[in-house]
Amino acid sequence: MDLPKIKASTVLDTEVNFYSKEQLIYFLQCLKQFGNAQITAFFYLLAFSGIRKGEALALTWADLNFETKELFITKALSRGKNNKLYIKSTKTDTSRQLLIDEETCLILSEWKKIQQDKFPNVNDKSQLMFTNEQNGLLQQTIPRRWLLKIIDKYNLPYTHVHSFRHVHCSLLFEADASVKEVQERLGHTDVQTTLNIYTHLSKSAKNETINKFVAYLNS
Repeated sequence: MDLPKIKASTVLDTEVNFYSKEQLIYFLQCLKQFGNAQITAFFYLLAFSGIRKGEALALTWADLNFETKELFITKALSRGKNNKLYIKSTKTDTSRQLLIDEETCLILSEWKKIQQDKFPNVNDKSQLMFTNEQNGLLQQTIPRRWLLKIIDKYNLPYTHVHSFRHVHCSLLFEADASVKEVQERLGHTDVQTTLNIYTHLSKSAKNETINKFVAYLNS
């Protein structure tokens, strides 16, 4: 049974920025310079798939088909009584299948090789994609610590782990993906959830909107 959680607002916190396209590209460059294969793989996956942190932390290598670049989201990491970590169904109790890009697949493949060298006697099919030093479930607070280290080292604007999901959603809209396509990729059962994020487009998209208006007015 999950511990009760404070309900998050459906509107993004304006005090916490999520990265623009340019900021995300720079973050990914800094991420590679940081030189930690697991951290790089984790944040690349979040940025290029839009999956939830708990979904990423529950992934095994069996959930990724490197040949077809298909990622299967069927479960999530959760914290229950006495802070015990366990695997459960996804937030919406549904499974979904995503295609991921070639570069992210390559980065994940590099991390997998390093992980196999570190834990050579583990069954590949049940092997977690992201693990602690004992090859067990990773505490949900660890990705935030990773992120803060990178932000501090490279003097980046503050953001939070969940914002990579919003970045993915926002950039999909900027790339002219339909609301339905975004809804399916992010696993929203209610299209209104997708639309709520849509209203918080990146600054560049907002500038483009007003530029279109001014150009039309002056034509």
